[in-house]
Parts: sequence; C-alpha cells; structure tokens
Amino acid sequence: MVTEHAAGRLVTVDPADGGRWTSLQLAGREWLWAGPGLVTGPRTGLASFIDAGGLDECFPTVRGTPDHGGLWNQPWDGSVEYDGAVLTRAFTPGTDTLSVDYQLEAVPGFRFIWAAHALLDCVAGAVISAQPGTECRLYPEAAALLPWAWPEEAPWIAAGWPTPLDLETYSPSDGTAAGAVLVDCPTVSVRDRGAELTMTLSCPGQPVSTALWRNQGGFPVDAPYRSLGVEPMLGRVFDLSEAGSGDAAVVPESGELAWRLTLSARPV
Repeated sequence: MVTEHAAGRLVTVDPADGGRWTSLQLAGREWLWAGPGLVTGPRTGLASFIDAGGLDECFPTVRGTPDHGGLWNQPWDGSVEYDGAVLTRAFTPGTDTLSVDYQLEAVPGFRFIWAAHALLDCVAGAVISAQPGTECRLYPEAAALLPWAWPEEAPWIAAGWPTPLDLETYSPSDGTAAGAVLVDCPTVSVRDRGAELTMTLSCPGQPVSTALWRNQGGFPVDAPYRSLGVEPMLGRVFDLSEAGSGDAAVVPESGELAWRLTLSARPV
C-alpha cells in the first residue's frame, strides 16, 4: 500500500485507495477504525464497494448509484475527478486540531452529496452528542427498532434528536444496524475512553448535516461486524436520487464551491 503523510503526520492518507484516510491522531490517540479486513491493497477498479475502514470521501452520493460514491475505487493524485467535477483538498494541522479545505470545480448547477465517511475506533459505551431538537431522518433499516409502524414507501421518517432509538450510544453488539442523517447539524462530538472528538463542517449557503451509521453487529447479514460512522456531509439525505429541494449541495454560477472540515480532540 502506498501512503503519504500530511499535516505533520496527524493524518495518513492512501492516494492509491481513493485518497482514503487510514489514520487520524489527535489528543494522543487514534480515532479511525482499521476496518474488518475484507480487502487487501487498493480497491481501484472494483465495481462494488468494500469496506476498508478509515475515512472514505463519498461523492456525488453516499447510498444509491454509485454506492458510497465514485471516488473510493480510483487513485487520488492531488485531486480526483468524477463526472466532469474535480475535487481537491488540503490539510492544515494545529494543536490537536486538523482543518481540511475542499475545493470543487464543476458546471454551475451541479447537484451532489458529499460525506467524510469516517468510521471511528470506539468501544461500547461511546456517546454521540448533537444539538437537542435537531431533526433526525431515520432510514428504513431502523424500522424494526422503532415503537411505530414504518410508513409505506417512506425513504426516511423524521424524529427529534435524541430519537426514540438510542442512536447516541454505541452499545454492545445486539444484531442491529441503523443509519440516520442529522439535518442542518454542522457540529457533532463523540466521547470515547476519556477523550472527545468534535467534527465541524462549514459551507455557507449550502445544506450542512451529519450522517450517522451505528452498526452493532447487524451488517452485513451474512458476515456482520461492528462499525460506528459519524460523517459530516453536504446535503440532507444519503442518496442523491432522493434529494428534494434544498437536500443537495449545488455548485454556484462561478463553477467553484469551497468547504472546510475541522476536527479537534481533547481529554475529558
């Protein structure tokens, strides 16, 4: 595996494997999960997504087509291109902080979903914190865990945060998995083993949310494992094809769009 070190070795990325972040060191600890060992080496050219852990850049969608976007299966050479759009990023280190600046060049009106698909190295008992009352869009895999019947053909249903489903706690394995989007939620924190990681996304004029994936041994059905995804995102839905008005980011008339992801950690 070819790796490069950026931002004073706070983050390690693999340009040959979709620019995936393989390590994030803040507040004296590793924050990224190494993955279930499903693949060895770059996923270049693969047609179906394989979970390698770490942080994948999902663009122009998360779910849907292509699954987890179109960047994870191609090399990243300073920038990466998909469907005529060119995405670049730059890392800037601080004291237990890391800023990542993104620049997208595309035709005006280009609609997309982007997510920093971060799978975190957390143990049972980790707690996710967001602004109380934030709208939370729950997805159908959570249906069996809710105290009400799922509406027919609903791509998601809305609840307030914290939800009736205990998404804020990464509990022991119970055979469940659930996805959700915290709508218009730019900042989320995760507490785990005496440290707190805070993730903040800024992109004025665009929908900024946070996606959650809480897998407690419920996915995939044939060979389940555990994973916790906390994913700053541009957009309000997982699947670009399901995005209504205001649910996707849109490239302005200038043909350029910039956003910044800031990560910080501290002992607690």
